[in-house]
Amino acid sequence: MNAQKLDWLAWSILLLLGTLWGGAFFFAKIAVAELDPITLVFLRVAIAATAMWCFLLVTRQSIPLTAKWIGSFLLLGFMNNVVPFSLIFWGQQYIASGLASVLNAFTPIFTMIVMQILSNEEKLTVTKLIAAIIGIIGVAIMVGSDALSGASNQVLPQLAVLGAALSYAFGAFIIMRLKKLPPAALATGQLTASTILLIPALIYMAPTQQLMAASALTWSSVLVLALACTAFAYILYFQLFKLAGATNAASVTLLIPVSAIILGAIFLNERLEPNHWLGMAAIFIALLLIDGRLTSRWTNKQQATA
Repeated sequence: MNAQKLDWLAWSILLLLGTLWGGAFFFAKIAVAELDPITLVFLRVAIAATAMWCFLLVTRQSIPLTAKWIGSFLLLGFMNNVVPFSLIFWGQQYIASGLASVLNAFTPIFTMIVMQILSNEEKLTVTKLIAAIIGIIGVAIMVGSDALSGASNQVLPQLAVLGAALSYAFGAFIIMRLKKLPPAALATGQLTASTILLIPALIYMAPTQQLMAASALTWSSVLVLALACTAFAYILYFQLFKLAGATNAASVTLLIPVSAIILGAIFLNERLEPNHWLGMAAIFIALLLIDGRLTSRWTNKQQATA
């Protein structure tokens, strides 16, 4: 089965999600200056999980807690939160956010490959593969050569961020198996499981001194990261997954640098350069190709003229 096309609702969710996760890179960069990656990951998922349980309570939604579901949540939390968040936050200590966003943009390609090997839900096509490559090139054009300079000296942090993208791809496969659950319940299960998995590491590290010394700016960044960029964002992500499939949902990583640059232009008075516009154009063409909209229109025109 091929991935569904993005309708107006799915496009709206995709754009909003790209904005939230674009902001996540910014807030994480602030927080990781005072908190180690594991502590930051724990705070992000623990606060988000607490918020999600409150949301379920207020909306009177339930979550399955049988052994089968708990095992699935633990696996999803490990592959979709613990591993990628830790790798990205660690990598961001050594490489620029722009370079991290380029490497993170490999997520759609990895998702296509994983789904091709492990599932018959979505099949890899040459068009989608080319589209994903165009998207990565668009991201690279946007961030510019300055963000990519010195990349050859930081191989391990780059591999860490690529590992995060691969982990997200395996997470997408797990979500495919669990997508009959409501998005809020799925988000709650994933984030709660992630919190539980990180408790032993947090006890070992005992970051009390770090937490006491953290500034108000750091704590504000953690709260935004947890509540907006994690709890709310995952509800959107799982809804997008239901509406548009794994590959289309994974393509949100192509929009993350777009939103980061636009947010910088709006709130930090940063100037949009020609390379930004060119990169954005390439990314949106890539999204339309992954969605299948451009190719289907071309096919329909060819059939109409035949």
